Amino acid sequence: MKPIKLSTEVNINPPDWKVTHRSKILTIGSCFAEVLGQQLDNYKFPVMSNPFGTVFNPLTICKIIDSVLDEKAPHPGLYLENQDKICLHHDFHSSQWAADKSDLERLLLGKIKNTKKFLSEAEVLVVTLGTAYAYRHKATNTLVGNCHKVPSDRFVKELLHPDQIVIPFEQLFHKLKSFRRDLRIILTVSPVRHTRDTLTLNQVSKSTLRLVCHRLSEKFRQVDYFPSYEIMVDELRDYRFYEDDLIHPNALAEDYIFRIFTDAYIDQSAFGFMKEWESVRLLLNHRPQHGPTESQFKLLTAMKAKLSQMVSVTDVSAELAETERRIKEFPAHR
Repeated sequence: MKPIKLSTEVNINPPDWKVTHRSKILTIGSCFAEVLGQQLDNYKFPVMSNPFGTVFNPLTICKIIDSVLDEKAPHPGLYLENQDKICLHHDFHSSQWAADKSDLERLLLGKIKNTKKFLSEAEVLVVTLGTAYAYRHKATNTLVGNCHKVPSDRFVKELLHPDQIVIPFEQLFHKLKSFRRDLRIILTVSPVRHTRDTLTLNQVSKSTLRLVCHRLSEKFRQVDYFPSYEIMVDELRDYRFYEDDLIHPNALAEDYIFRIFTDAYIDQSAFGFMKEWESVRLLLNHRPQHGPTESQFKLLTAMKAKLSQMVSVTDVSAELAETERRIKEFPAHR
């Protein structure tokens, strides 16, 4: 009998380079950058995930990375104080806030400096593009990353032209090559749908971003494209793979996309550790029902020994310290 296929698989040509547990990875962009960053972190890869919070439009992503490279202060005209007397900045997510402007500026400059240090040692930069729509701040005539619920009449919504995105990224990638010669860049289009733009215009937006990624990956040898958007809309073409809002991929979809990502980019030598770490993570999250029993003590000491062996692969100092703390709670070790 002829085999039955229930979905169209997205073909990926794996690159000739691979990620190991020694590879530092920076993710930046839409909320999918955080999802991917968290998944990598769960398997103990050294990752810095969206250090400035969610950034949706590509030009703001480009601006932030450029600011990191030059350690450039945020635009002084884009600070604002909201109705709760919280200071925010229009280029950054609302998770980046402080009680006043000087505190926020210090916070952002500190993050810029820390991100530059991490990037100087990173092997991979993952950039997730969310939407080709951006908002222009009328008072400064500047495209910004976040409106922070400021009245809409202070902004103009624009659909970015592909060339308007490609040219700044070309300049940025040349700059990144000078800064970190061996840096690999993975571009991806977020699988999260922006239905507020309407489904029709969301498709226009995603198509624009896809064209941008194609041009950049064709032009730069260090740039790869990972088809997270295509996997979502082709392989997972069913609403059972979405959250209840019918916009965000659910945990099953995120896991599926991550497995394809690991198959393409993670070195085979890392898979054994990932499998082993999965069992360790389950044990770390386990809380005994019957208090400090003898069997629980044996399990914790065995886990401490296993973690001690894992030190040679990656940083497990936090988990080791937590295990030692729990061992000391046993009566014989107080």
